[in-house]
Amino acid sequence: MQVYLVGGAVRDALLGLPVRERDWVVVGGTREELLALGYREVGRDFPVFLHPQTHEEYALARVERKTAPGYRGFEFRFGAEVTLQEDLGRRDLTINAIARAADGALIDPYGGRRDLAARLLRHVSGAFIEDPLRVLRVARFAARFASLGFKVADETLALMRAIVERGEVCALVAERVWQETELALRAGAPAEYFRVLRACGALQVIFPELDALFGVPQPPAWHPEIDTGIHTLMVLEQAARLSDDCKVRFAALVHDLGKGQTPPQEWPRHHGHENRGVALIGALASRLRIPAQFGELASIVARCHGLVHRAFELLPATLLELFEQADAFRRPQRFDAALIACEADSRGRTGFEMRPYPQRAYVTAARDAAAAIKPTQQDLALYKGAEIAGEMRRRRRVAIGAVRAAAAPG
Repeated sequence: MQVYLVGGAVRDALLGLPVRERDWVVVGGTREELLALGYREVGRDFPVFLHPQTHEEYALARVERKTAPGYRGFEFRFGAEVTLQEDLGRRDLTINAIARAADGALIDPYGGRRDLAARLLRHVSGAFIEDPLRVLRVARFAARFASLGFKVADETLALMRAIVERGEVCALVAERVWQETELALRAGAPAEYFRVLRACGALQVIFPELDALFGVPQPPAWHPEIDTGIHTLMVLEQAARLSDDCKVRFAALVHDLGKGQTPPQEWPRHHGHENRGVALIGALASRLRIPAQFGELASIVARCHGLVHRAFELLPATLLELFEQADAFRRPQRFDAALIACEADSRGRTGFEMRPYPQRAYVTAARDAAAAIKPTQQDLALYKGAEIAGEMRRRRRVAIGAVRAAAAPG
């Protein structure tokens, strides 16, 4: 029985990146042998075992054969007769198909080190086309490694297009689509995930609301990049620079979905796109079973980003209404996250990337001033019922007005 370190741990070590978790493959071994050594079996579709001390995963070498459409339609064969090269050959990308032996020797039958040096995401074999999940995984790796200069190999992108054309991506379950998407949103260059999906045609199938934004024009005076889809990915890039919170990044990604439903005769203006966007976000979140906190923040940003951009023009009453609608007093951290997404929207335009965004600090100060207004014991004795709420709202308008006056030019 021989044990090899495989997959991401080998890849990341060769790239000089931190190794967060390690996976092992067992060649020439059996289930009975591992159980006798104290390993605990946890695999559902094929034998995977947890080491009795380290709790790292050890899997028996295996091969797979596609038996039905979708990413679950596979039959696995495992056992002592399966070779390391066969096991590595079933993996998705060459950079993930390198093994390290106990003595440190690298086993690289598919040219993974060559592709690491060339910064290429390349499929291992033609079997790549059998698993539609690999479309999402390759796009996610593109997002993760874009800062290192990695690109998807042309021939791999062609296979991804073939998977889409065969309708295989339609078999991906919502939870797995969101799992890969959330990981991509956490990556260093999340916009690359959506660029790759669009390049292979998968964006139109999986995220039609996003795909519909490409080719939709905006007023060039405010959006020199013109195309709404391009703007959307620019906003996501800015959100990634401003925040590590993937909820903020998701909100930035979907803030303009409503522009995809603007009738062409109204282009390049998009009156009412905010409310249309909220409805689309709700449908998208329901379809992909996205956690509620993602959809809630995204809906606030979609509805309110235009008001935040015009904050210096708004009357205190309008700003107070914005705070109340966004539940900014009870959920201040969520509202702060929404303001980050609004700043990303402003910066996500050609030539505006480094422009200051004073609206964020101003709106925050106005919210804090209003939030500080609370009823005193004397107020509770003096006012009854709805009178208290009315008086608090009046005082909050005054507090916002004082911040507004202090922020006025001159």
